[in-house]
Amino acid sequence: MDWGTELWDQFEVLERHTQWGLDLLDRYVKFVKERTEVEQAYAKQLRSLVKKYLPKRPAKDDPESKFSQQQSFVQILQEVNDFAGQRELVAENLSVRVCLELAKYSQEMKQERKMHFQEGRRAQQQLESGFKQLENSKRKFERDCREAEKAAQTAERLDQDINATKADVEKAKQQAHLRSHMAEESKNEYAAQLQRFNRDQSHFYFSQMPQIFDKLQDMDERRAAHLGAGYGLLSEAELQVVPIIAKCLEGMKVAADAVDAKNDSQVLIELHKSGFARPGDVEFEDFSQPMNRVPSDSSLGTPSDGRPELRGSGRSRAKRWPFGKKNKTVVTEDFSHLPPEQQRKRLQQQLEERSRELQKEVDQREALKKMKDVYEKTPQMGDPASLEPRITETLNNIERLKLEVQKYEAWLAEAESRVLSNRGDSLGRHTRPPDPPASAPPDSSSSNNSGSQDPKESSEEPLSEEGQDAPIYTEFDEDFEEESASPIGHCVAIYHFEGSSEGTISMAEGEDLSLMEEDKGDGWTRVRRKQGGEGYVPTSYLRITLN
Repeated sequence: MDWGTELWDQFEVLERHTQWGLDLLDRYVKFVKERTEVEQAYAKQLRSLVKKYLPKRPAKDDPESKFSQQQSFVQILQEVNDFAGQRELVAENLSVRVCLELAKYSQEMKQERKMHFQEGRRAQQQLESGFKQLENSKRKFERDCREAEKAAQTAERLDQDINATKADVEKAKQQAHLRSHMAEESKNEYAAQLQRFNRDQSHFYFSQMPQIFDKLQDMDERRAAHLGAGYGLLSEAELQVVPIIAKCLEGMKVAADAVDAKNDSQVLIELHKSGFARPGDVEFEDFSQPMNRVPSDSSLGTPSDGRPELRGSGRSRAKRWPFGKKNKTVVTEDFSHLPPEQQRKRLQQQLEERSRELQKEVDQREALKKMKDVYEKTPQMGDPASLEPRITETLNNIERLKLEVQKYEAWLAEAESRVLSNRGDSLGRHTRPPDPPASAPPDSSSSNNSGSQDPKESSEEPLSEEGQDAPIYTEFDEDFEEESASPIGHCVAIYHFEGSSEGTISMAEGEDLSLMEEDKGDGWTRVRRKQGGEGYVPTSYLRITLN
């Protein structure tokens, strides 16, 4: 079915329909244009939002960037930024492939429609002109017939009139004959005009206009198909970015799963662990009778020179009281203004940087030497003397960096010894049970002497600085000399523990152990490993089940 056959008499209907189709095409182009503006505004707002919440400092200068929570948040921001880029890509594709192309196509369709309807109107005008000519020839034929009939009647009346002269009769007969001849010519002209009009009308309705209507139908169908393809481009532009958007969303999910609370806690420890020993118990100072107090780092109120402090002097060491206000520190080259653990880490970083710089200078020196050898063997390639300033500069840099490496190594060794000393001091003061057993473990080779000293003296005298590295469980040595008892339960290691002090024992996370002695309130539990060996481990590191 086609328009030329079925809608041959609906010229105005087709004109309205084709105009409606082009208007719909323009409306869709306008809709897509506004849609691209929405996408662009959305992407711009997303990018502004990401920029607002991204860290302002570089990652290497931002301690918070070491936390998995912060890293995941930054990754989510980056994924949102990539998502905004995909929205911009959608807007660009819609703008180019839909707005521009369909707008151009709409203009072409309007020109084609205008041409077809102009052709149809010209055909109508030609047919109307032929019909007017037919009407004129018809009226002329009708008029000439009446005139011929009137002239014939006049001639017949004069012929019968006895008073009429012969000349008048002849004249009337000639006039009648002329009118009759004119009527015959008008008849022939009318017949010819009618035949021509019928032919033109047949051509108009059966050939010319159907062809024009068929062209309009083809144009409208092409427009509709192109519009349908434009509808498809709307979804196609989205489908093109779906894989990337899916990766963005997957990246957000990976970032969410990457949050490690335990690791962040460990990172916080690594960042801010001071390495200081905890303050010991405050000694009772009996002012009712004179007494000599031995200076000890375990006392907050006793200065390091051994002189007792006056009451209310408040000159206790700041590092031993974590809740006091920190004084403003002066940054030093050896980072001695930092806590021991942080000082060690910063020195380690500086040592690694200097080592890398030193290696770089050494490599550059070797390269310059090789280049100098080449210049000496092949003078046309260059002057060997031109390399001497650079070689000298490199050697000076190497010497300077070696000195700096030695300097940082010495500082690092001193800092590490201080950290180890503080660790031993802390364990010696705070992990030893208040009521130790009277015997010592059999595997403590160096603890018999310390275990044989007077318990009262051990409890009254605080550890000196020189004795901080002494074993922390020398009082328990005799416990292991007794006959090996049967386990009273079993336990599982929740965390890894490195038993670095005598009397303790190492254990791995998840390791099954035999429970030999319960915690007596000192925070330590005696266990036995399956492969042999007994010792104390922190009670909080165990999950215990009694028999």
